[in-house]
Amino acid sequence: MADMQAFRDAVSGWANGGPGGPASDLAVRLGVRTAVLLEGASDLAAVETLAARRGRDLAAEGVCVVPMGGAMSVGRYAGLLGPPGLGLRLAGLCDEREQRFFDRGLERARAPHQGFFVCVTDLEDELIRALGTARVEEIVRAEGDLRAWQTFLHQPAHHNRPRQQQLRRFLGTKKGRKIRYGHLLVEALDPEQVPTPLDALLTSL
Repeated sequence: MADMQAFRDAVSGWANGGPGGPASDLAVRLGVRTAVLLEGASDLAAVETLAARRGRDLAAEGVCVVPMGGAMSVGRYAGLLGPPGLGLRLAGLCDEREQRFFDRGLERARAPHQGFFVCVTDLEDELIRALGTARVEEIVRAEGDLRAWQTFLHQPAHHNRPRQQQLRRFLGTKKGRKIRYGHLLVEALDPEQVPTPLDALLTSL
């Protein structure tokens, strides 16, 4: 895992204008064959949690999950890791509203779209719908976030929104909360509740 994190760090440095040599060397040494491109760290937490629940060691399988820091970076990452760069197989998840960035980025990188799956709103929304709002609120209480949740609900801007939207917005109101709940919500899923895009991604790897 530490070595795969080193590869992720090297790829991030490369994407931000650094040299590509360290990422290339690590890809060979670690036997990386597939890069899973995700928008952010909460998606990473969800994917790695589901893989672990299914008894999969993605790093040992040569799969590196790469959070890009936003959908608009997909063209750069696809170019570095896909056919024009390291020649890895690419896969990933994207939000429906960001699909156009993924489509353009993959086309520029001459990478196939197969292996990329679309969440209707985003992965957090998929997980909340899969579990149901009552179950998610139970998890919020169990995590000691009830007071913060109640304070959030008393804010006028959120009064008339559906509970699902309120929960989704709440997860993004504090740094690190989306990442923590990306793990917790996947841990709480029954096997048959796994959202279709997340299930399809793991199955494709």
